[in-house]
Amino acid sequence: MLSIYLKEIRSFLSSLIAYVVIIAFLLLIGLFTWVFTDTNVLDLGYANLDSLFIMAPWVFIFLISAITMRSFSEEKRTGTYELLSTKPLSHIQIIGGKYLAALTLVAFSILPTLIYFYSIYQLGLPKGNIDVGATWGSYLGLLFLGACYASIGLFASAITPNQIIAFILGMFLCFFAFTGFEQVSNLGLFGNNDFLVQWLGIQYHYDSISRGVLDTRDVVYFLSFIGLFLAASSASLKHKSL
Repeated sequence: MLSIYLKEIRSFLSSLIAYVVIIAFLLLIGLFTWVFTDTNVLDLGYANLDSLFIMAPWVFIFLISAITMRSFSEEKRTGTYELLSTKPLSHIQIIGGKYLAALTLVAFSILPTLIYFYSIYQLGLPKGNIDVGATWGSYLGLLFLGACYASIGLFASAITPNQIIAFILGMFLCFFAFTGFEQVSNLGLFGNNDFLVQWLGIQYHYDSISRGVLDTRDVVYFLSFIGLFLAASSASLKHKSL
């Protein structure tokens, strides 16, 4: 699995895709946090990073779908996946290596935003007048969110040899997983079960963990969600290799 992980990291870093999407993410988040009217912290006058954590899930839909779209699609298109599957590696090891590589890039894209946290910490009146617990909870939630999106992106890439289709499908699934369940629950179609429908969506648990309280139920949800899509990716690859 380590060899797959290193191969994927080298592949990402040798292409423009990783650099372009990470720079685009940081640029958009920076604009929303510091420049755009009604969202920048200087105009709002509050020492918090709410703008970052509100906009990041939406920007991540594009970012992570772009990162993961070539994970399996490119291998299938060029025929290198058949060669890879002949090596003494299980589907789980191949998926695990690719998934960890994608997750590493997600973490690298989040890391520079700590500069925003430091800046707002220094700008607070008095200095340090920011809810540190809620901020770190939001960062943890953002990392879990990125991990969920990465598992969805890998699944989308595993079921099609076309990168563009994998990209579009990945964005759609990420979008629906984040906000779709909440929108459906707002329709009131399920009566007393509307809350359960909302609970199935990522947004409910992302908002919960962003309050700064680490609830084991949220952690179990995220891990189960990731495991479900990685298992689906493995099942798809096994089915196509038969």
